[in-house]
Amino acid sequence: MPLLATEQRHTTEVRRYPMLAYALVPLAALVLQAWLPRVLGPYAWFDLPLVVTVYFALDRRSPIQGTLMGAGMGLFEDALSHHAIGVNGVAKTMVGFLAASIGVRIDVENHTIRLVMNFLLSLLSSALVVFVSRILLGLDLEWRWFTALFTAIGNSLIAVILFPLLDRLQIRD
Repeated sequence: MPLLATEQRHTTEVRRYPMLAYALVPLAALVLQAWLPRVLGPYAWFDLPLVVTVYFALDRRSPIQGTLMGAGMGLFEDALSHHAIGVNGVAKTMVGFLAASIGVRIDVENHTIRLVMNFLLSLLSSALVVFVSRILLGLDLEWRWFTALFTAIGNSLIAVILFPLLDRLQIRD
């Protein structure tokens, strides 16, 4: 009996990058994140390790790799900052997992989707940092919604510039 309808499988392309890019881009983001707030002071409304985590998690489309990337970036960022070790690790682990999980289901080639994803995941990361600090650790961390909003906007603007530059690093078959 002939098959009346064929199953169409939507295959998503997983991007590949040189190993040097996997090492140098996160390292540069961590170094700049540790150095630039000292120069800019209270006007440092960005989180470069988060932007890099979102980029690689969206493009690799593997929740495991996104989770590991977020955990590593968050823990190294905590080691270089004044936060308790693990606060950013938890937040970026969740963000990496969610970005990769969403990257499997939707087209992340669209720049508008990338921008919105970066904005929303940045807000989520800020909320998770406050939740872990205040509720789980009992630290006295004040929630400033406008700072979280400005950070999300700053991350989105950086992503608009950085994502096309990182796209040029990918290995094309």
